[in-house]
Amino acid sequence: MISYENVILIIIATVLISAIISGMYYARRTHRKVSYILDALEDKETNFRFDENKLLYRKFNKTLNRIRLIFEKEKQEINEQERYYGQMLDRVKTGIVVVELNDKFSGKVSYCNSAALNILGVATLSNIRQLANVSPEIQECFENISEANNEMRVSFYNEKGQTTLSVSSSETSLQGKNVKIIVINDISNEMSRNEEMSWNKLIRVLTHEIMNTVTPIASLSHTLSMDITSSENKPVNREELKLGLDTISESARGLIKFVDTYRSLTRVSTPVKKAFYLKELIDRVTQLTREQINASGATLSYIEKSDDILLYADEDQISQIFINLVKNALQAKASKIEITAEIDFTESVVINVSNNGTPINKENYEDIFVPFYTTKQEGTGVGLSLSRQIMRLHNGSISLVCSNEKNTVFKLQFK
Repeated sequence: MISYENVILIIIATVLISAIISGMYYARRTHRKVSYILDALEDKETNFRFDENKLLYRKFNKTLNRIRLIFEKEKQEINEQERYYGQMLDRVKTGIVVVELNDKFSGKVSYCNSAALNILGVATLSNIRQLANVSPEIQECFENISEANNEMRVSFYNEKGQTTLSVSSSETSLQGKNVKIIVINDISNEMSRNEEMSWNKLIRVLTHEIMNTVTPIASLSHTLSMDITSSENKPVNREELKLGLDTISESARGLIKFVDTYRSLTRVSTPVKKAFYLKELIDRVTQLTREQINASGATLSYIEKSDDILLYADEDQISQIFINLVKNALQAKASKIEITAEIDFTESVVINVSNNGTPINKENYEDIFVPFYTTKQEGTGVGLSLSRQIMRLHNGSISLVCSNEKNTVFKLQFK
């Protein structure tokens, strides 16, 4: 027969075992709930709610629901901020493209604002490889642009005509991913305004120079005519007459030289095209500039990255462009001038002319191709403008790729 003490011990043991089992069950349920809510929040999922009517789990479920509400509120605030910044970026006129960077450059675009789509003329942009349909030069620029390049210029043609972009970039980390933020601005209108201002400047320069030359010629001619008329019955002073005529002749020659210098811009002859090897042209340019290069203590090298590059162009006009670029580099105190050429994947001939001379001021980037703009006292300001006209007559382009303390690079492209 079981004694009273044993019954008490059995009851106590039973209660303890029940409490332990209940505790273990409660702990397991609690652990499952905590794991569930952590998994849901990690997946940014907040569409759950725990029952707060059950007496056993009421307080714990309330705590979990409160965590969910706090997280949901934070998520809502972040989404509102993202929408705000997104709307703000879509209203600016500057194009912004964010490209993901990894071990192997994929070109995947994680963000692109409306201004960038409008400037590039595309409806969507998920990968920069799509830009090859707009312009291979733009795709190449987006792939190669970096913080070290400071700023690059690239032009392309569409139904609106020629568009010129200013492109810069910076790199950062976003949500654990390395990204490149590319900023683009359409500077076509600004450059057009600069060209219009340059032509107005031309009119003023021509008017000033012509009037300065013609006025004394007219005055001196009138004086000589009056002297001859008043001395019909007197012998003519042949020395004074000769001196006056020599002055008129010298002034006229100076005026003719001045007009010829600037007339070259508006009367570029139609190219007489023929096929020739680019290497032979560069050898010719090297010979023509050798004396100036040696006098400056500089070196000129040519690297051909593709074999036997042929050009179909006016050899004299193209050599004029290279000679001008070499002279500009020497005037910028360059000690090293390098010309590289290759045929790209679009079968275009791309030539880069680089030098390590004094860099071009960033504020002057837009002016160097403008007619009559020059920072040199002896310069006429027609060299680069004339070069651009020649390239356009060859359905090509010339542009300033970059200019910094390391090098200044001009790119010529023949399509």
